[in-house]
Amino acid sequence: MNRHIRSILVLTAVLFGSSASAVEVSDPWVRATPPGAKLSAGFLTVKADAGTPDRLIAVTSPRAGRVEIHESRMDGEIMRMRALPDGVAVPAEGQVVLAPGGIHLMLLDLPQPLQTGESIALTLSFEVAGEVSVEAQVRHPGEMGDEHQHHH
Repeated sequence: MNRHIRSILVLTAVLFGSSASAVEVSDPWVRATPPGAKLSAGFLTVKADAGTPDRLIAVTSPRAGRVEIHESRMDGEIMRMRALPDGVAVPAEGQVVLAPGGIHLMLLDLPQPLQTGESIALTLSFEVAGEVSVEAQVRHPGEMGDEHQHHH
């Protein structure tokens, strides 16, 4: 009987230990908006702590009607932006950086401006890790290396 219980405990530890990937979200921030603006962009870094890859598949915020995952990339001399409906992969024991000029979040249908210095809640949904809630700092456009976005 002891051997049977020990086997169940080991199996339970293996199942629960490997069934969920651990992700770490760092430096979440969004751009402040002027009065009347209905959209903003958000940025962060996601690191997979476990040996299991994951995928950021959706993001929500009570401060936005909807949040989409987008990618900006150069097409010749034109910067183009497109939605990533399948989300973005987070490699096993690696990271993905959502940054100006690349992959980022688009906060759409904002009911009110986002003001520098406040923070807003974001809920990130991952295929494996599930939901992760973070507070994103609202920063003035131009802070933290964001200034190049205004030159395209």
